[in-house]
Amino acid sequence: MNRIAFAFVAVGMTFAASSAHSANIVETAQQAGSFKTLLAAAQAAGLVDALSGGGPLTVFAPTDEAFAALPAGTVENLLKPENKDQLAAILSYHVVGRELTSTMLPGRTIHVRTLKSGGDRTLAVSKSGSGVTVDGANVVSADIRTDNGVIHVIDKVMLPSS
Repeated sequence: MNRIAFAFVAVGMTFAASSAHSANIVETAQQAGSFKTLLAAAQAAGLVDALSGGGPLTVFAPTDEAFAALPAGTVENLLKPENKDQLAAILSYHVVGRELTSTMLPGRTIHVRTLKSGGDRTLAVSKSGSGVTVDGANVVSADIRTDNGVIHVIDKVMLPSS
């Protein structure tokens, strides 16, 4: 398994930030109980084991509601075994291979490299007085620390351009 797996599992979680953390990204997502779609996708993509170790990683995790906002049939189609590679690519687009907390962001747009395979893929991350956005998705809960990284909950599933 690879780092791509870590990203996807965390995507759908709603968390309560804690100063003491003893759970990895997957365990934190499971405990949150609100990232069922993300966890199912990580399992279908074969990424659960990868998300349970290693790091540090930053995961921009879409909520179940974000997945529900995709066009009808999209999630079901991606969960099919024949679409495993495409699903892994989408999930890895939500992961950065280093820790990136909100306090590390300047008050402007920066571009950070994702773990998405198949070329150089970057996310535009912006911090302003109104909050943090990443490729048009709003960060609704930031800086959720885990044993192997940090999770930022977002309100949209980001799809890499082809």
